[in-house]
Amino acid sequence: MNTLGMVAIVVDDYDAAISHYVNDLGFALIEDKVMTPEKRWVVVAPSKEGARILLAKAANDEQRLAIGNSTGGRVGFFMYTTNFDETYENYKARGIEFVEQPRQEIYGQVVVFKDRYGNKWDLIESAN
Repeated sequence: MNTLGMVAIVVDDYDAAISHYVNDLGFALIEDKVMTPEKRWVVVAPSKEGARILLAKAANDEQRLAIGNSTGGRVGFFMYTTNFDETYENYKARGIEFVEQPRQEIYGQVVVFKDRYGNKWDLIESAN
């Protein structure tokens, strides 16, 4: 059996990224270990189950160009919730930028938002 355990998001600053994902999006800080003076192993997750996110600080110009554009402007991350309205209102109150109004699709209720870096996320409450 294989599972997807983690994906990386390139960020500009570890502490600012931690603050955004923990305080604004409500994620848990799973790990924060110093690897070298320039590099940390920072892992956040929306819950204890499911995939985690490695917050990877850009180390060179090429990586800095990927900040906020890891999927070429497409939605690249999918946040599932069991209470769409509450999560949507909490995110709005915390200043999260939504790029559209919530809509109903055959798979559930969805809205696209951007994280601090411009990465697009779907917030989804499944219809099932």
